Amino acid sequence: MKRILLGTMLFALAIVVPFPATAAVSISISLPPPIVFQAPPSVIVMPDTSDVYVVPDVNADMFFWNGWWWRLWEGRWYRSHYYDRGWGYYSNVPSFYFDVDPGWRGYYRDHNWYGHGWNYERIPYGQLQQNWKSWHNDQHWEKQGTWGVQSYQPRPQQQRQVLRQERQQQYQQRPEIQQNQQPRQSQGQVPQAQQQRPAQVQQSKQPVENVQQQPRQPQGQVPQAQQQRAPQAQQSRQPQENVQQQQRQEQRPQAQQQHSQPQGRPEGEEGERKK
Repeated sequence: MKRILLGTMLFALAIVVPFPATAAVSISISLPPPIVFQAPPSVIVMPDTSDVYVVPDVNADMFFWNGWWWRLWEGRWYRSHYYDRGWGYYSNVPSFYFDVDPGWRGYYRDHNWYGHGWNYERIPYGQLQQNWKSWHNDQHWEKQGTWGVQSYQPRPQQQRQVLRQERQQQYQQRPEIQQNQQPRQSQGQVPQAQQQRPAQVQQSKQPVENVQQQPRQPQGQVPQAQQQRAPQAQQSRQPQENVQQQQRQEQRPQAQQQHSQPQGRPEGEEGERKK
């Protein structure tokens, strides 16, 4: 009997306890190659953005925003406080990026921003480091509202939000972005066998839980079936007792009549004998 109980306990533990997951796949993320600058880079501010600066003199996408230098390389983002070293991997897409127009290089080359002359201002590195924080706090570029574009009206906020959504969709469709998203999905996925086993365990537990959830009757309480039978038995007994009482009452007068008659011979017989 003990062996049977021990075997059932081990079997239940094998079902309930999940199997160890597959070993996590470690993916080493390489850092981008350094960009060689002959001198600290100059930047320009992007129209229809909130203090986003780009480095126009390099082929790589390199930005300055909120005190960080940002780079997009092989579908991954990196940032650093220095333009030429100290790059670290950044797991998300920076929020400013979808405000940047993808065709800004062509507009920069042609000095034209959507049909308007673009007299952009090249900001030296030293001036940027000294003033970017005060420009941000004072909303320097937003107050001007032109970013060097002649007769330009800034886009309404609703239109900018629509453009952000469209650029986000285009960004997700890039081959290098999709290639980098596959390893992330494989790390976050749970094997199907592990997803199915908890469901089966829950289904197997439901009958036991339903049995346990049934209300227990307190001690001394008579079940409903017995409570229903008791009145029926009492009702069936009452007519029988009444009949027996009536029979007894009917039999009593007869017995009394028999006992009331005098014992001995009749009066006629005594007279005949006297004669």
